[in-house]
Amino acid sequence: MDKSGQSIPSPESSTLEVGFSLPENGTGVVVRDNVERHQFLLQTPSPVAPEPADERRFSLPTDAAVRIETSQLAVAANTVVCVRDESGTMLAQIDQQGAEQFGSGTFSIELFGPVKTYLEIEGPFAIDAQPLETVLSLDETQPIFVGARSSHESPATTVTTSDDPLDLMRAVSVFSSALKTTSVERSYPTLRGHPPLLELGDELHIPDGLTVPETGVRIELPPTHRHIFVATPLAYYLGAKLVPGEEPRLVTEDGFVHEFGGPLGFEESVARTLKQTFFLDCVVRTEGIYDVELHERRIVESRTGIDVSGLYDASLSEQLASYFEVPYESISDIIPEWKLTTHVAPRADNIELLPFVTNDLAVVRTPSGTEVPHSAVQAAMVDDFLRDDIVRSAGATPASETYVRPRSTDSVEQAWISDGTPVGASKTTPAAYRNRLQREPTTGDIAITVVCNDQKMLAESDIVDDVYGSRNGLSFEVDAHYNLSRAELREILAEPTDFLHYIGHIDEEGFQCRDGKVDAETLDHVGTGAFLLNACQSYDQGLALVEAGAIGGIVTFSEVINSQAVGVGRTLARLLNGGFPLQASLDVVRADSDVAHQYGVVGDGSLSVVQAESGVAVLCEVEHVDDETYELSYNAYPTSRSGLGFLIRPALPGDHGYHLSSGALQDIPLSEDELRDFLALEQIPVIYDDSVYWDDSFLS
Repeated sequence: MDKSGQSIPSPESSTLEVGFSLPENGTGVVVRDNVERHQFLLQTPSPVAPEPADERRFSLPTDAAVRIETSQLAVAANTVVCVRDESGTMLAQIDQQGAEQFGSGTFSIELFGPVKTYLEIEGPFAIDAQPLETVLSLDETQPIFVGARSSHESPATTVTTSDDPLDLMRAVSVFSSALKTTSVERSYPTLRGHPPLLELGDELHIPDGLTVPETGVRIELPPTHRHIFVATPLAYYLGAKLVPGEEPRLVTEDGFVHEFGGPLGFEESVARTLKQTFFLDCVVRTEGIYDVELHERRIVESRTGIDVSGLYDASLSEQLASYFEVPYESISDIIPEWKLTTHVAPRADNIELLPFVTNDLAVVRTPSGTEVPHSAVQAAMVDDFLRDDIVRSAGATPASETYVRPRSTDSVEQAWISDGTPVGASKTTPAAYRNRLQREPTTGDIAITVVCNDQKMLAESDIVDDVYGSRNGLSFEVDAHYNLSRAELREILAEPTDFLHYIGHIDEEGFQCRDGKVDAETLDHVGTGAFLLNACQSYDQGLALVEAGAIGGIVTFSEVINSQAVGVGRTLARLLNGGFPLQASLDVVRADSDVAHQYGVVGDGSLSVVQAESGVAVLCEVEHVDDETYELSYNAYPTSRSGLGFLIRPALPGDHGYHLSSGALQDIPLSEDELRDFLALEQIPVIYDDSVYWDDSFLS
């Protein structure tokens, strides 16, 4: 097991959110995001002795910094490297295979790794992006300053509001104070801060000191909770004020009006407005600080008359007027799949959830779905399996739950904030959001806890022991526990860990132990961030873990057959270990298992246990076309580090350019050798012939 090495003391002025340590295996320095639990290894040819440095020396926001001396730095292949001069002018962007040389002077280098990292360096130097690593080389050993910033965002303050719609309009109108810019660059995930929290009270109180941008845009709405809930993420993104009006519409200071409604209806019209504005901002921003060849820009310019270069410096009013001259249907097929649709009941008790929903830039819908009978959730094959297998339940399965399948959407993830148990969506609660927000910085290895409380299920524990912690370049600590007593399980549940994988029996009375049961509803606190409860009917116990401190987890709705659960547990372990978020992991498993529909997510389904190697979680689908050709579809899932607006550049043959994340590259023709070379770069799941593979063995 790869263990983390010595931590580097931080200066008093730095935060605990970012830290540095020495790798135990190899040389260099490890940059750590101690909140999001991400790590980024900067390798050096010989050992270095990092010393704390002043993070204020960097022009971009930085949480902590160190000084090292070396003649070379190497980072993982496909790390995008941006080089700027002392004035901030972009000189070069190196990605995949390429090389650049730079002369004398002071340079700022931005590394797009698992942790946002900056270097300050004196030239001359060279950068060479090789197939297996990207190397920065100096003529001699000299000082390099390394700075880093956590991707974790904390709200600046709390706004108190009553449940009166007019008060609520004024309260959510200050959400845009968290935007770090009102230019098109706000489409970058790192430039959208977390909105202020909301607290329900008797009257409106907005703290002094909140600076709300003057964008000249307002959104007029009938003063109802439904209209406000749906429009809040759009208002935040545009820096628009919500004001009462007879008909819902967007109005700019120049007199441009965009109506919400018509044949589409209010909710769909708002959703399209958010998607179209955000997407075209992503296109226009290519004229700005990151000048990249964006695939979507080429298509937009070929289909429309939009003046991308002219719009970059235009006012928001001018941009919006130009954007909505473009028919939505002409670009709908290239707008990236939206990260999240949240179905929120427009009730007063959900008002405090609005900042979290807005922080995800979610499309908000009023809950609507189809009730699903319990018999449809319980697998029809259970009776057949019971003759030769066991179920992971210690008692009878209750049939009293009300299941609902939310109305289908085109988002990667769905969250349900309403009554009933959702099928195909995360059951999100206020506690999940609060727990994630209050996540404390933690140094040390990524902690994985495996609990197997039934010796008949040891096959799954053997599998996950081999999977967890198998990632090169990441430091893990995996602890396995077997046949625990009630007291021992309570102790394990209270201990801090990043992920808990539970294997055993659960029923409505709790977790089965060797001397009785532990009901999670009796726990005051749990230390796990995320969990998989691979046991029967673990939904209620999972919700109780979230209420006691966890952020999110995967649970079951009903009885699961042991042999089937082993397969699901194996695949989920590999996906989570590869950086897939909870909800996305379950979506992939559904392609590989007949019983995956019996599993669901409680809490925050966007949570990842560990970082994805390339920033996004990647799933590929492969079809065999003929003896010489395969077709590959490349699907990128957003993660906590790579939200909406993140850029990806797949390491595929040919020049595919940059793409916006949470999208798919479809039907890419590859020879067998090209496909093998691509799959050798990174261990990613591949769906071939309706099965999930983790290597190129399906080509044999």
